[in-house]
Formats: sequence, structure tokens, C-alpha cells
Amino acid sequence: MARRILLYWLLLSCLGPAWAATPDELWRRLQAGGHVLVVRHAATEPGIGDPPGFTLGDCATQRNLSLPGREDARALGAAMRQHGVPVARVLSSRWCRCQDTARLAFGRAEPVPMLDSMMGDGDDGRTRKLAELRRTLAAQAGQGGVPGNLVLVTHDVNIQALTGDKLAQGEMLVATVRPDGTLAVLGRLGVPKSADAVQAM
Repeated sequence: MARRILLYWLLLSCLGPAWAATPDELWRRLQAGGHVLVVRHAATEPGIGDPPGFTLGDCATQRNLSLPGREDARALGAAMRQHGVPVARVLSSRWCRCQDTARLAFGRAEPVPMLDSMMGDGDDGRTRKLAELRRTLAAQAGQGGVPGNLVLVTHDVNIQALTGDKLAQGEMLVATVRPDGTLAVLGRLGVPKSADAVQAM
């Protein structure tokens, strides 16, 4: 019996990714509103983290979006318009690469510390940020969601802590909010191609 149960769960783990919604289904869900779009900032200049001694309020001291990354962010915004996706709030990490991604894609950004990079945080710092973000998401769920979609633009380390998913730069997760503020991920959307931006103009 134990062996059968083990085989059953192994089968589920192998089939699980195939159950994720297709891109077309994800776009249709976003068109209906009431979802959360978790975005990893677009492509940056080479490197990991930021240069030593960087200043949060000074973009010149940080690792910023590359030119292709800026194009990807614009293509994301064009794809959202092309698919008729309504956007409510756009929350962003205070890091320049996240704010730039948000503004190039959505035309606005609301910088919030709870989405700031967790890379230099200890366990307590990560726990506080996650708790605040989940309280914010739970409050939204308790109010019956929002007319549009909530966008979160943040960093790889934060997304892994929040959902367990690892995204490439510019990739996105589409999710719904559970009552406790955790996210139920429906699937992921890849980085929109620049051609999408051309078609949407």
C-alpha cells in the first residue's frame, strides 16, 4: 500500500506542471480582472545584486535595466493593452530596476518596502516583508478583490519566498489570492516579444 501511495504522488508531481493554465487561458483570466500578476523585473545589465555601497535612492549606484530589458518592459505593457487587461494598483520594489519595469510597462509604480529585495535580509527581515505582503493581499481578498488586476513588480528572491517559483527576468506569474493572503499560482507567462509591441501599436 505504501508503495502505491508513493507511486501516486510521484505521478502527480510529474503531471502537475501540465495542469497549469495555457497562456491563452491566463490572458483570459487577466481580462476578467481580480487576479494578481507577479512580475520579475525585466532584463538588467550583467551581475547579481548591486554594486557595493549602492544607494537605494540613487539609480546610478544600482544594477539597472539593460536596453533589451527596457524594450521587454515596453513590450509587456503593449501585450497587456493588446489583450485588454485591466490594471488596478501597480506595486513595486523601491529598487530602480523594478520601478523602471513598472513605469515602462504600466505607466506608473507605487514603490513599497515590502517588495524590496530580500537578498541582504536575514530571516526576520524576510518574514516581516512576507507577512506585510500577505496582509495586504488578504485584505484585498476580503474585499472581494479589485475591478482590475493587482500587479507586483519585484525580485527573484522575493518571488521564490512568496510562491516557490523561480522566474527569468521579465517573466510573470498569474495567481489568485487565498483568504490567508497566500497566492494560488495558475501559471506563468513568458517575456513578451518585441513583435507583440509592434502589433499592439
